[in-house]
Amino acid sequence: MARAQRSIPLPVIAASGGCRSGGGQARGQRSGGRGTPVNEVRKSRSGPRRAIVLGIVQLLMIAHVVQWLITGTTLTPVEPSESMEAVKNGVINAGAILFAAALASTAILGRWFCGWGCHVVMLQDACAWLLGKAGIRPRPFRSRLLLWVPLLMALYMFVWPVAYRLAIAPFVQPELRWPGWTWHLVTGDFWATFPGWLMGVPFLAICGFLTVYFLGMKGYCTYGCPYGGFFAPLDEVAPARIRVTDACEHCGHCTAVCTSNVRVHEEVAAYGMVVDSGCMKCMDCVSVCPKDALYFGFGASNALTARSGAATASRAGDSAGEGAEQGGLGAKGLAAPRARQDLTWPQEIALAALAAAVFMSVYFPFGTSPARATVPLLFASGITACVAFMVWTSWRTLTAPNASFHRIALVRSGRIARGGWGWLAVTALALAAVVHAAAINVIGWRAERADMAITVPDERIVSADRVELPAQMRAEAERALRLYALAGPVEGGGLGIYPGRERMIALRRARLLAALGDFPAAESVVRGLWDERPEEPVAAALVRLLAAQGRDAEGEALADAAVRDHPTWWRLAEERITGLLRVGRTDEAIAMARARHAAVPDELLGMRRLSMVLIEHGNSPDEVEEGVRLVDRTIEIDPRNPNAWRVRAMGLVRLERREDAIAAVKRALELAPGDPGLEEALRALSAP
Repeated sequence: MARAQRSIPLPVIAASGGCRSGGGQARGQRSGGRGTPVNEVRKSRSGPRRAIVLGIVQLLMIAHVVQWLITGTTLTPVEPSESMEAVKNGVINAGAILFAAALASTAILGRWFCGWGCHVVMLQDACAWLLGKAGIRPRPFRSRLLLWVPLLMALYMFVWPVAYRLAIAPFVQPELRWPGWTWHLVTGDFWATFPGWLMGVPFLAICGFLTVYFLGMKGYCTYGCPYGGFFAPLDEVAPARIRVTDACEHCGHCTAVCTSNVRVHEEVAAYGMVVDSGCMKCMDCVSVCPKDALYFGFGASNALTARSGAATASRAGDSAGEGAEQGGLGAKGLAAPRARQDLTWPQEIALAALAAAVFMSVYFPFGTSPARATVPLLFASGITACVAFMVWTSWRTLTAPNASFHRIALVRSGRIARGGWGWLAVTALALAAVVHAAAINVIGWRAERADMAITVPDERIVSADRVELPAQMRAEAERALRLYALAGPVEGGGLGIYPGRERMIALRRARLLAALGDFPAAESVVRGLWDERPEEPVAAALVRLLAAQGRDAEGEALADAAVRDHPTWWRLAEERITGLLRVGRTDEAIAMARARHAAVPDELLGMRRLSMVLIEHGNSPDEVEEGVRLVDRTIEIDPRNPNAWRVRAMGLVRLERREDAIAAVKRALELAPGDPGLEEALRALSAP
């Protein structure tokens, strides 16, 4: 007996952006031809507002950089990744404060920060807008395992450092102690933790644009952003979310305009609210609802009600069977919306394994070799997601009878089309680049291991009375030189094609040449780098090599000129000051420390160095008093630094203020309990 057939009206989003419905007409409908009513989706009122807010965020970022370029000092980067310093070293900076505030507010308001405060989201929205102008609506790529990448990255960035320090370091690195909490809100080296233009521009192109074209709107947020790895779980407990009233007619307009790939009309029908943690509270769905049935409000959180509601709805749907009466999409009593997936579980596992291999190849979290062909963590995740998608699409091209990507026909009736061959070629090039990066990284890792086998201190290597290396160390040095050359630039006979690495490799080669006793060859390498572009590590290496060859005056003149022209080169200045003190030229050391502090008066390191020089080597009580005042300024900035209190005590002793010195040593011991040097100093000061 044939089953009775019924017609179920389902909303269909028209190509023009409208919504065709088989139900009764709502406001704003017009005739779509042949008597079919078309319900036009009205423009979002929230979209322009959000664009203005994101634009202001961009302007503030630009203003921050400009202010640093003009003044030389500024607020530390207001960037969530900066909070890694908090979990690693207890350093509270502007980025840590921002990230903490974003996490706390997400637990209440849901995942709003991504939609209203992230510059990468603005780039993704811009890409989606441009594609829309070209008639392309990015289709979301749906993978169950790759969805865990953001959380895994977040755990690696923010939880692993704490776990290592607490659970592993006591056994393998006992000297690694928690330094305590410190504040670092002002910096003179704003760009120190950023990769630079050569890496920044490709990052924005791939993570801001290509991920949208390949993976759908908010593609990078879904598969590459580590901050989303924390925002998404917190969204589960947030009481504020998009909710619905009984006025909803399930027209589908909300889903049509959602840029976060959320099936809004299905979720509000099943749960009475949006439960997808990908919802970024853009408010587009609220602003286009023809019945004003959606709103952003407080109530029971997703974690408390939605999942139990989903189970209830699912059981109801199962028990009703195929013939259950359904009143349209999203009607009460429907089963919970089922997640749509693009891959089978075997495909998921294979693609996840490939993604892990790609990520390790381009990020390579092993060792710190200068020959590493790696990219920053956030960039690596974007590359990984894009390459994984390209490989999956190539697999479809080779196995499916018909396949396409946007408007590109890949396979037609079992035959690979021209677009398919092009896609396969581009994928092969991408995989070749990944394999090349992996090869360079492995070579660099091996070079670093051989390099680290040279355990003689640098001051004994680059020295006029250097020690002769043992035979095994000489062999390792020669091996490291060969491997560094192999990982070096193509024009030098190596395999490297990634810019910026050759200078770091050259410095390591110069050190190895000096270790082997070939000072002229080492100087030639470093001199070429200095003539090409002056940099602090290059200047320091050249000064050492000149001194090792008995050309002290030439090295001192170069160091003095470099410190004068580049007052922020604090490592070179420190070496020069230490060298002057070593040979008893205290007046010159004090003068150099003064000049450096005067050039960057708010820099903490400069204050600390000048205070120590004045307290330890000052020639008069006035200079010692000046040193104490300076160290007091550093304590105001960083009150939990035990060494600052130690130096203060030294100055007070020289000023014969014994009781104050004892109080300073006691404070230092509170911050560094058990320090033998401080305990001995306290006993000496307390003795009658």
